[in-house]
Amino acid sequence: MKALIYKELKLSMHPICYIFIVLFPLMLLIPSYPLGIGFIYVLTCYPILFLGANKGQQSNDLLYSTLLPVRKKDIVMARIITVILMQVAFIAITSALYPLARIINFYAAQSSENPEKYVIPGLGLDSYVLLIAIAIIGYAIADLIFFPIYYKKGKSIVMSTLFTILGFVVYIVAFTIGLPYIPGLEILNNLHIGIQLGALGGALLISFIFHLVVYKVSSKRLEMVDF
Repeated sequence: MKALIYKELKLSMHPICYIFIVLFPLMLLIPSYPLGIGFIYVLTCYPILFLGANKGQQSNDLLYSTLLPVRKKDIVMARIITVILMQVAFIAITSALYPLARIINFYAAQSSENPEKYVIPGLGLDSYVLLIAIAIIGYAIADLIFFPIYYKKGKSIVMSTLFTILGFVVYIVAFTIGLPYIPGLEILNNLHIGIQLGALGGALLISFIFHLVVYKVSSKRLEMVDF
């Protein structure tokens, strides 16, 4: 498994993925920018740069992997782990920028004659841990959509991408931007940190369960693919 993951990181994953993972977290530093939107861009690494569209399919990466002396289910597991590492790296860099984002937003509002324009739509910086919890579940849902569709034939990039990004956009916009505006749910913007950490723990558990399902379903589908 270690060798497969090394192969994924060194050969399969396009270098631009690493650039995206470093650059897109910087969107957190934009004053009044909807915080949940930045998490969408990780998904662009799936079809375009990582799982095949311009590199993997043309170089027959999946076929090459199946010809290696490894089990097909290990191929799926290595790719799932690699995607999760990509998500974790994105969240980690975003979290590292969080203190700076608070400072930038504070001084932007203080120095403006109209501080209201720097109010972040939906969940704000005070609900950052809750936002991460929502994003983690969103990524798990995205993987639950993408991987089974992709591994059904080993080349279903268009359909898997369409449903994955559409599903994630609807989910993240609804839960990070729309939800706090529902009467009675304004409290989400000021939840106690203990409650937010509890939500984060629940999100990690849900993500683990979802990815276990992703692994089981995708492995079975890849086993049935005839190259």
